[in-house]
Amino acid sequence: MKFRWTDRLPGLVVVLLLAAVAVPLGRLVPVVGGPVFGIVLGVLVGLLVPVVRSEGCRPGYDFASRHLLQVSIVVMGTGLSLQQVVRVGGGSLPVMLGTLAVALGGAWLFGRLLGVRGDTQTLIGVGTAICGGSAIAAATAAIGAKRSSVAYAMATIFTFNVVAVLAFPPLGHLLGLSAESFGLWAGTAINDTSSVVAAGYAYGPEAGDQALVVKLTRSLMLVPIVLGLVILKSRREARANVSVGATKGLPWRRMVPLFLLGFIAAAGLRSAGLIPSGWQPNLSLLGTFLITSALVGIGLSLRPAELRSAGVRPLLLGAILWISVALSSLALQWATGTL
Repeated sequence: MKFRWTDRLPGLVVVLLLAAVAVPLGRLVPVVGGPVFGIVLGVLVGLLVPVVRSEGCRPGYDFASRHLLQVSIVVMGTGLSLQQVVRVGGGSLPVMLGTLAVALGGAWLFGRLLGVRGDTQTLIGVGTAICGGSAIAAATAAIGAKRSSVAYAMATIFTFNVVAVLAFPPLGHLLGLSAESFGLWAGTAINDTSSVVAAGYAYGPEAGDQALVVKLTRSLMLVPIVLGLVILKSRREARANVSVGATKGLPWRRMVPLFLLGFIAAAGLRSAGLIPSGWQPNLSLLGTFLITSALVGIGLSLRPAELRSAGVRPLLLGAILWISVALSSLALQWATGTL
């Protein structure tokens, strides 16, 4: 069903107003961040103000949760410099790839054991493995995850971001980690960029710089992971089509999402120096606002019944993955002689 812009306008106005509140709150409390405030405000306003849950607003919420989400991923690419990735990536690549495998493999294994399956399992695994809310956003755009799964994943990632910011600096001093080792640990084992920055610079300026670059390098893993998710989803759909006698081929745009190409192009433009450094603060703010708007739309679309069935199991899965990634990061640094 196609909607005109006038159909989307009421819902978009609600989304943008709430995002305009959530983003400043996220800047005031960076360990929480605008996207988390966005989805929480969306859920609360949806529960407390029944008029915003009317069918007239839904086209705007759907537009925000799909199209603004995809645009936000493209804007996010402008923060990546491939030169920095190459400079730092050589030494940190074994640790990054190892922790990525632990997070994704752990999500598959422990998700099965805990009964956390489907979109929720995928989003918690990807969010833990790569870059928290941004990875959840990219995976959601790729597979069209359920709203309740996004909410569970965001809540789980937020919980362990807060724990990491509080726990990592004292643990690093207790373990006697150098600034470089702590930066690599924080950059690979803490989920969201704002939390990586908070923990890294709490340890020291050199640790903060190292953690941020490792984190940005880790964000590039979005490209193969999102492509893998799209391919897996496409194969499932193809098998389903065969089972009902349909043989329609899959458009290439579904196999290689346009927002992913835009992400790569944006990173390439930044690396080529075609995006001035002075634009970075505003582009970062724009990306945050777009992701926050998308999550506001998801929050406004949620229904309480969608959040009741899983209980604490997603949080338990997130805890197991977070601890596994944190320990494996230190173990891999020790094994590769970087600790």
